[in-house]
Amino acid sequence: MLGRLVLILLQLAIGWFGTPQVLRYVPVGGDAQVFVYAVAAAIIIWLVGVIGAQILKDVPMPSAGTLAAALIGGLIGAAIVAFKLNQMIPISAPPYLWPLGLAVLGYAIKK
Repeated sequence: MLGRLVLILLQLAIGWFGTPQVLRYVPVGGDAQVFVYAVAAAIIIWLVGVIGAQILKDVPMPSAGTLAAALIGGLIGAAIVAFKLNQMIPISAPPYLWPLGLAVLGYAIKK
């Protein structure tokens, strides 16, 4: 249980700081940028899960289904931001936290 908590915290931290660094090399702008961010964040989260499974105890290796769950969660978060649904939710959060958080949630639910 502690290993999974550490993995979630690592995924959030590395996803938050690493995804913008990766996206510097992807020239996409406009409304599509949040969807590309969601895909990149889901892949980074999955890769952190693969590495974390090698290092942390009691953390199973993620499958392709786990990647798909992270992608779906991230894309749902991107849709929330793109269609401005986050303004109707009383929780104030940075816009890019929605795709990242829901990608981690999708990863965690699938595991």
